Amino acid sequence: MKLYEELVWRGLIKDISSEELENKLNNEKITFYWGTDPTADSLHLGHYSSLITAKRLALAGHKPILLVGGATGLIGDPRPTSEREIIKKETVLKNIEGIKNQVDKIFEGKAEIVNNYEWMKDYSFLDFLRDIGKYINVNYMLDKDIISRRLETGITFAEFAYTLIQGYDFLHLFREKNCVLQAEGSDQWGNITTGLELIKKIEGKEAYGFTMPLVLDKYGNKFGKSAGNALWLDKNKTSSYELYQYLINVDDSMVIAYLKIFTFLTREEIEALEESNVKEPHLRLAHQALAKAIITDLHGEAEYEKALKISQSLFSGNIKDLNLEEIMEGLKDIPHFNLELNVSLIDLLVNNSIMNSRREAREFLTSNALSINGEIVNDENLIINDDLLIDGKVLIIRKGKKKYYMGLK
Repeated sequence: MKLYEELVWRGLIKDISSEELENKLNNEKITFYWGTDPTADSLHLGHYSSLITAKRLALAGHKPILLVGGATGLIGDPRPTSEREIIKKETVLKNIEGIKNQVDKIFEGKAEIVNNYEWMKDYSFLDFLRDIGKYINVNYMLDKDIISRRLETGITFAEFAYTLIQGYDFLHLFREKNCVLQAEGSDQWGNITTGLELIKKIEGKEAYGFTMPLVLDKYGNKFGKSAGNALWLDKNKTSSYELYQYLINVDDSMVIAYLKIFTFLTREEIEALEESNVKEPHLRLAHQALAKAIITDLHGEAEYEKALKISQSLFSGNIKDLNLEEIMEGLKDIPHFNLELNVSLIDLLVNNSIMNSRREAREFLTSNALSINGEIVNDENLIINDDLLIDGKVLIIRKGKKKYYMGLK
């Protein structure tokens, strides 16, 4: 398959500005850009779906420019429901550095990274209105989907003008970097077309744009959202183990689509995994391939192997196979309790509400359904002391097959 056909097969094309785009992508080497505003000091998995498409274009020989919106980030892209909170300049600067480091790592230092604050900071308001504002009709802006949806509830002038600034970004990169293509998520189509309009009216030339569908889960929620929280690309905010757990548990009906979007596996490899997903879903080979591809690309193979080790050890109950760091990473969200030493096991269980009663505790003990640090215990009179702790700090209790509790000294 040529590049454009592969993008279509992978479900990565939603809107295109011109039929000529297919020829540009298949037969030329062009400069393109993808941009994001620094609303946090890390990108999340939703951003990654667009970044991996940009990386796909780069590997096909096209030149990538990654724009971090230091200027647009100070205003905020209009949301469908309400105005974004204004971010302090100091926060924006901090966020930019975090995002630049992530992008640079994903592209292995081979993408040019730019900040639109550099060309907007000295552009006076009057000059911007004269040079840019006069070329875009208000009615044209009102027809933008994101703006029209906000008219009933209200939209500030700052948000209303956002599309002009992003449009100018495209014009600036067209002039200075010979950038002829912008590729973004589908929610940015209105901003892309503003840039195309400016290039056409001011330069008298044609540029191109395409959008990728927003990646959603089975229920229509944005991919990478877990209990209302983003899954961050920064492993200090979302560990490789947490990312692994999310990916290994995505719905069976969605995993093949995600393999097409997020991995560089070939069509033949993905179709083989699709067959396995139908015939032997319990093996979760497609899910494993998805987790391995994403985590390895973001954090390296060692992080994937660590996440896999933690997952397998916790599933089997072999806590003893993990070091303290791995235990804290894998079990950070389980119930914690303050550990009292020199008490009997049964008192520990009841006093910390791990068991509802001494009778219940004895039932678990006699049926070998309770373990400490991966070892089955059945002695209710066992005294909890320093010798039982991992690194002298932690005691892990497993109740039944799935319930874990962490005692901290």
